[in-house]
Amino acid sequence: MHPARRSILPRRGFLRLAALPALGGWPIAAAAAPPEAPPHLRAAWQGFRARFLLPEGRVVDTGNGGISHSEGQGWALFCAERCDDRAAFDQLLGWTRQALRRPKDRLHAWRYRPGAAQTWSDRNNATDGDLFIAAALLLAARRWAQPAYAEAGTAMARDILRLLLRQVAGRTVLLPGAAGFEEAESVVLNPSYYAFPAIRLLARAVPDPAWLRLVADGVGLLRLARFGRWGLPPDWLTLRRADGALGLAPAWPPRFSYDAMRVPLYMAWAGLGDEPAVRAALAFWSDPGHPHLPAWADLGNNQVSPYPSGEGAAAIRRFIAGDERRLGGEATVLLPKNTDDYYAAILKIMTILAGAEIS
Repeated sequence: MHPARRSILPRRGFLRLAALPALGGWPIAAAAAPPEAPPHLRAAWQGFRARFLLPEGRVVDTGNGGISHSEGQGWALFCAERCDDRAAFDQLLGWTRQALRRPKDRLHAWRYRPGAAQTWSDRNNATDGDLFIAAALLLAARRWAQPAYAEAGTAMARDILRLLLRQVAGRTVLLPGAAGFEEAESVVLNPSYYAFPAIRLLARAVPDPAWLRLVADGVGLLRLARFGRWGLPPDWLTLRRADGALGLAPAWPPRFSYDAMRVPLYMAWAGLGDEPAVRAALAFWSDPGHPHLPAWADLGNNQVSPYPSGEGAAAIRRFIAGDERRLGGEATVLLPKNTDDYYAAILKIMTILAGAEIS
């Protein structure tokens, strides 16, 4: 028996998915004019571009040995489009296609190691990166009236539907990558790859009931996939085929950490700020027993990291707490600093973007 799943009716943002069966294509000429980014978002993006984007279009992960990955390329493409930065967008897209495109589908290799004999040491994709690359292409098609971008984003959306969605224990789930996450008795999932704002954009471009099932089942999954003292979502999760039981993935540390902190960001961004996973993250980050904002919580033994998280987590905490809207916008956002590494800087920008509600 599977736990009952109540109806998923987000209050704003994702309600637009409810109209999907009535949608046709996405004609570029008929779309409304793209919104203008607020000045503090543009400034944050320009600072990020200067520090982390190489001239050839590669985003450097300074906190992870200087590698690049589809996540960073996808987020940067998304931000460049939102900030109407066509030059950076074309730089990013050119390098992403040249260095990361897989030969047999429209997805992208997840990691690039500069200087290695084989720079793409792993040709498997990362689903969150592909979601944001596709979403950025679809938005860019509208902003700059480029049908080729619409074609590329639509083709990616179709391959995501074809290669990355599965039916497991009565649920439509999103695989973290095309290979390596399906076992005989279970599948491994990454809750932070449910990037609802990006999924919404793909669903508009390629209407299919599978998107609605993915969203409804994904939100239902995140209501149940909560562990430890604070009831937090894990970085990695197993879903058992036979009975739908959820557990902490044994091949990864049992943590709420740098991956899972994106769960409350994406849910709140999509209008799901009252969901248990979001409230739990806020309670954890606001716990007065912590001497600092912990980088992780062990969901097996309830220990927390002895060192603080980067300011990216603080930016997400502020966003989901509603501080920006309640206290007055730009003056209260956490802007990137010169001391931030790639991940802290891009998370700050994504929270500014989400708070501006221009996606």
